[in-house]
Amino acid sequence: MSKYKTVLVTGATSGVGFELAIQLHAQGHRVIATGRNEVKLQQLKKQRLETIAADLTNRASLQQLVDQLPNIDVAIINAGIGTFEYAAALEDAAIHEMIQLNVATPAILVRELLPHMTRGGQFIFMGSQAGKVATPKASMYAATKHALIGYTNALRMELAAQKIAVSVIHPGPIDTPFLDHADATNAYRKVMKNVLLAPEAVAKATIHTIKTRKREVNLPWYMGISSKLYALSPGLVEKIGKPLFNRK
Repeated sequence: MSKYKTVLVTGATSGVGFELAIQLHAQGHRVIATGRNEVKLQQLKKQRLETIAADLTNRASLQQLVDQLPNIDVAIINAGIGTFEYAAALEDAAIHEMIQLNVATPAILVRELLPHMTRGGQFIFMGSQAGKVATPKASMYAATKHALIGYTNALRMELAAQKIAVSVIHPGPIDTPFLDHADATNAYRKVMKNVLLAPEAVAKATIHTIKTRKREVNLPWYMGISSKLYALSPGLVEKIGKPLFNRK
């Protein structure tokens, strides 16, 4: 395949998605950026990126996006949402919203994108360390990201014959507007302020995955170790990490 790819980026109007679109374009790739924020889409358009406004939770809007696409080498499924609240206080709307955008929408989008994917292409999904190690006030968000791991593990095997790689980026907390929506109290940002990842760094690591085609990338790297330890001894990890697990 050519060094330069045609790349679809969803959730490109905020945080990591916006940075992904900018960095990919700067490297010479053809970028098709999609999102709901018209102001951000115009900013990308002024920098000569291709943009398509779409609400991926709306089935008709998702289809309109797909119908406008050329053949795609790489699809970065980045759009996602979270609400950090105790399970007993989670509202119906928040539960359905997370399931829709974090689980159902990626599955539908992949199915519709497959006819547009080049042989030897790549799907890259934005997962989360929460999908490996759940914490209080992230029960539903963690559930959706855990579901994504199961989905991508199966998808990887299904697409192997077409040589389409399936990669998942599992970042820890990122300093983006996602946190402002997820936690209106701002407590999570305060507790995690010393370990927040920069969106530029997450975007860079994600783009590097196009070259390596790795099945998963943990950010920062040591969280990959902690998630493996958690799988072996969850009680011990929860005890050691009690200050984080019991944040207010």
